[in-house]
Amino acid sequence: MKLTQTPSIKRKSGMTLLELTVVILVLLSLIAILFVGARAWKKGSDRAACILNIRNVQQAVRGHQNMNNLALAATLAPATIYSADGSAYLKTPACPAGGTYTPGSTVPSYGVLYISCSLSTSDNHVPTGYGDW
Repeated sequence: MKLTQTPSIKRKSGMTLLELTVVILVLLSLIAILFVGARAWKKGSDRAACILNIRNVQQAVRGHQNMNNLALAATLAPATIYSADGSAYLKTPACPAGGTYTPGSTVPSYGVLYISCSLSTSDNHVPTGYGDW
């Protein structure tokens, strides 16, 4: 063997521990981003479903008011919201985000909601542009 030659070293194929750690960290980062996105999507869909519940209740109250010829500010209990043929206009909904609905006690003025969600201040469960409901 000459002094200038170095013995050949055979490398084993495979991944080092550092490479494996980097791959695991990248996968964990992608999973974390997925969970954050899914949580934001769920929150937005809960808000949209809550607004639809409020809209449906408002339309039921207006339908009941029209069918029974009630004046604004007439006393109204949720159990009395029925159509002329006795079918129910309104069934008490449940907020999909876990909030609670508080109904009013009278037929609301135009541009005023009959029912409100307890999450209306924290998660913006208040519809916009509901003046013509």
